[in-house]
Amino acid sequence: MIARTVTARLGAAVVALAALAATASPALALSDDATGGADNRPRVYKGRVTAKSGLLLRDSPTRGSRVIRTEPYRAIVHIFCKTSGQAVGGNRLWYQLTDGTWAWGAAKYIDNIGAAPRWC
Repeated sequence: MIARTVTARLGAAVVALAALAATASPALALSDDATGGADNRPRVYKGRVTAKSGLLLRDSPTRGSRVIRTEPYRAIVHIFCKTSGQAVGGNRLWYQLTDGTWAWGAAKYIDNIGAAPRWC
């Protein structure tokens, strides 16, 4: 009987902790809708890959950093924020993407869909 009570309480605590984590961090609670927090900014932005041969996604916003993965031409990507990095074709902006891995893509090859991403 005691083991059943302890198990039930532990299960309730895990559920409560998961709910708290999902509401406390915007990165964990990604949403496709354009409504943001109190400042009314979107949490996640969207873009379309324009690089004909696909876009190399990297572990930092530089051309020499390690390639994590690639996104194909015309793929829709979810952008968390933007930062200044190494220039690619005269454009110093890089977007941090949230599609499975936190990778950086050169903004030169991503067209915004909707609002421009916020700064990191």
